[in-house]
Amino acid sequence: MKKSTVTEIKERFDNDVERFANLETGQVATMDAQISLELLTSAAKAIKPKAVNVLDIGCGAGNYTLKMLSKVPNLNAVLIDLSQNMLDKAHERVSDATTGKVETIQGDIRDIELPKNHFDIILAGAVLHHLREDSDWEFVFQKLYDSLSAGGCLMISDLLVQDHEGVNQMVWERYGNYLRQHGGVEYQQKVFDYIEIEDTPRSMTYQLDLMKKVGFSSVEILHKNACFGAFGGIK
Repeated sequence: MKKSTVTEIKERFDNDVERFANLETGQVATMDAQISLELLTSAAKAIKPKAVNVLDIGCGAGNYTLKMLSKVPNLNAVLIDLSQNMLDKAHERVSDATTGKVETIQGDIRDIELPKNHFDIILAGAVLHHLREDSDWEFVFQKLYDSLSAGGCLMISDLLVQDHEGVNQMVWERYGNYLRQHGGVEYQQKVFDYIEIEDTPRSMTYQLDLMKKVGFSSVEILHKNACFGAFGGIK
């Protein structure tokens, strides 16, 4: 099946700002969204308690940075997203929550130049699964590693696959059951259809191995439930 273009993904998120700005209802399709958000930001604080600069890629309406600011106040924040509508919402919300500098950049993380050895914390919530080829994954992971300060962390919460086909099928059946409980068969099909056309998730082990390959000194697994997980790497 032909996958969505970057422009098509951007347009979908342009039209979904208010839903993603609501933590209670906006992340229903993501199992354990709030648990992962809490664990990622708590771990980032434990790793970099005196953080100054945070980068949020695929920031959406700013939920991850807002949660980070509740733990480490007044960070300088750089927010990146394909959708200008999302960025406008995120800028408004994050600016209200920090005395630090807030910068927004519209675009694809693959095309954006990042400063080297600068960010103490990089947050990537439900965004990296849009990467397609292995070369894209390695390029982006290397870019993020290079932009971290010494001892800084890349914290990821995302949709995942399993490496074993049979286990993967079992895990996705569990996710299907979860979706049916929340919205019936039609809702499950709608979510699976847009995952099929839009997403190219990789396994957690793939991403942890890739982190080590590009130079991360250690990795941490924080949470895993069916095809969703929260994990990170430390420079």
